[in-house]
Amino acid sequence: MSTFVLVHGAWHGAWAWYKVVPLLESKGHDVVPLDLPAHGTDTTPIEEITLEEYVEHVGEALEAEDESVLLVGHSSGGVIISQTAEEYAEHIDRLVYLSAFLLDDGEALIDYAAADDESVITQHYVLNEDAGYATVADEGIREGFYADCSDADVTLARSLLRPEPLASQVTPVEISTERFGSVPRIYLGCEQDRAITPATQRKMRENLPCEEVRTLEASHSPFLSAPDALAEHLDAIASA
Repeated sequence: MSTFVLVHGAWHGAWAWYKVVPLLESKGHDVVPLDLPAHGTDTTPIEEITLEEYVEHVGEALEAEDESVLLVGHSSGGVIISQTAEEYAEHIDRLVYLSAFLLDDGEALIDYAAADDESVITQHYVLNEDAGYATVADEGIREGFYADCSDADVTLARSLLRPEPLASQVTPVEISTERFGSVPRIYLGCEQDRAITPATQRKMRENLPCEEVRTLEASHSPFLSAPDALAEHLDAIASA
């Protein structure tokens, strides 16, 4: 069986995977859901956050494993797993982008997010530049993140979201064919996504093709709304 290291997206934490972890474990996999610095229960101050800080945190988790892992990144977590692959390629079996930002060398998340004017999150993005973070206006949270989620899951998620440091959003990735490009990548898109729209997902895949593309009929947070289907896809990827 395989080891999955799960990297959440902006504003979220390891809690986002709480339904998926036991499903993957029941299939025999080891699963490591991470809280990125300044997310979830991590107490790192926002002003200390850099993209490199994220990468080092994920890299430590990779180095703690005895075998290469499937590194899964959701949403902005795609930026982090790409940069991590550049620096820790030998520890990664495959990269899995779950409705995630897939950036080429020199690109930053904000380049795609700002251009996606159909994105509910872009429309409700609230920047606090002086404090170094961004939030999402309350009226955009459910439609943008959790359009097909239960009321209970939306209530839970709202209580756990935290301000997002700007580091992973404005810092360009620095990746190479020799390092990042040596790790196979799979894209698992969400066809009802209102945060990173399907059109933006396709554009990123056209610019930086993946070895395999899979799709879920779900909005931006399938770990909450479609955990069984998501776990089936991840298990199939691990078994390929």
